[in-house]
Amino acid sequence: MAPSDTIPATLLASGGKLLIGAEWREAASGKRFTTLNPATAEPILDVAEGDGPDIDLAVRAARAALDGAWGKMSASERGVLLWKLADLLEKNKDELARLETLDTGKPIAESSRIDIPLAVDVLRYCAGAATKLEGSTIPVSGPFFNYTLKEPIGVVGLIVPWNFPILMAARKVAPALAAGNAVVLKPAEESPLTALRLGELALEAGLPPGALNVVPGYGPTAGAALVAHPGVAGIAFTGETGTGRLIMQNASGTLKKLSLELGGKSPNIVLEDADMETAARAAMAAIFYNKGEVCTAGSRLFVQKGAHDALLEKVVDRANKLVQGDPMDSKTRLGPQISEAQVDRIRRYVEIGSKEGARLALGGEPARVGNGKGYFWKPTIFDGVKNDMTIAREEIFGPVLAVLAFDSFDDAIAMANDTAYGLAAAVWTRDVKKAHQAARRLQAGTVWINTYNMYDAASPYGGMKSSGFGRESGLAGLEFYSQTKSVWVDLS
Repeated sequence: MAPSDTIPATLLASGGKLLIGAEWREAASGKRFTTLNPATAEPILDVAEGDGPDIDLAVRAARAALDGAWGKMSASERGVLLWKLADLLEKNKDELARLETLDTGKPIAESSRIDIPLAVDVLRYCAGAATKLEGSTIPVSGPFFNYTLKEPIGVVGLIVPWNFPILMAARKVAPALAAGNAVVLKPAEESPLTALRLGELALEAGLPPGALNVVPGYGPTAGAALVAHPGVAGIAFTGETGTGRLIMQNASGTLKKLSLELGGKSPNIVLEDADMETAARAAMAAIFYNKGEVCTAGSRLFVQKGAHDALLEKVVDRANKLVQGDPMDSKTRLGPQISEAQVDRIRRYVEIGSKEGARLALGGEPARVGNGKGYFWKPTIFDGVKNDMTIAREEIFGPVLAVLAFDSFDDAIAMANDTAYGLAAAVWTRDVKKAHQAARRLQAGTVWINTYNMYDAASPYGGMKSSGFGRESGLAGLEFYSQTKSVWVDLS
């Protein structure tokens, strides 16, 4: 299928250029990079490669928007525009889903049923929340009237990953705009297409020039320039922990506000009294959803010894039946990894797991699909994993499950918390008391009880420890994008 048959005509019309202000333009350097289809390793589109000078232009355009039409809009007016943008995403949902699948390799069933609907939902939630950022009056001592104002922090830089491009962009863009900020969005170089389409739809919705700027490029150039720019008041980043640390270092010089949603090695705990059929189905989805390229992936499956063999058999059996193939096929449940580099990363971890003594129960090798050039990896399950093994300590970011056995409930909690990460966790049990104890004791920003990977635009989401800080979604997700001003009036 030729690119013109799969890429929206509007995106081709913009030519994969940078969106700065209301203008589509080439990078100042004239450079371009090619985004590839992970299922075939074939080119999709050449995209303008932004870097420092382009970031500077985008920040200036955002500042001009704040000082002009965008900054003068009321919260209600901002909410109306966000709702229009949500309507346009919904109207173009099929096209956006195809574009997301083409660029990332995620199954079309996931793009169309999960990613796009959730992106629409978060835009609508934030459209309504725009008018809910309220100040307060404070009964201070003396003849004074004291009140607070909620104000935008200014120009914000949003850096999103390649695993959920449109959804992660929406989770950041929506609250940032709702709170009145102007945005420079830097999508991942592996998956910039839906971010560019989002920019087109934002202009169509009527957002003033500069309210949303989209600058694709590489992390060390475009991303670093955004983090270091003195005109940027805050950075919201989703990505690996190492990059998050680097952002903290580089942002310190300008004292930027930061929100970092980083990696994870999430424990999924199954007690002996759990519903094994449901737990097995969820355990499989927890690690193989989106090809395992999920920060909250349930990559460590802790199973109480009395249930271990039965549950492992069920998980292996279900994983063995996963349909792996063309991500554009609605029957496909496991698409390709994002890149060849990611396949190489998975291969290295599988080799390390075997060398350290874990037993390979399923998979462990690439899969040949279609033209044989895509980046496919078979669903992989390791049993007999110890908590000090590399595959139990480090984030693999692929369809690789580590199964660990435990004796008691207290052992499971201790093992689950014995990690640098703290993004998400889950527990499966019929014991209500233990379920709520686990929710309190597990060191994770999100804890699921008898479920996994549940999200809602109204519910906050984020990590602890090396999984970062700050929250996305819900009213807590808007807090990062606003600041409080205290006003004193002398009444004497």
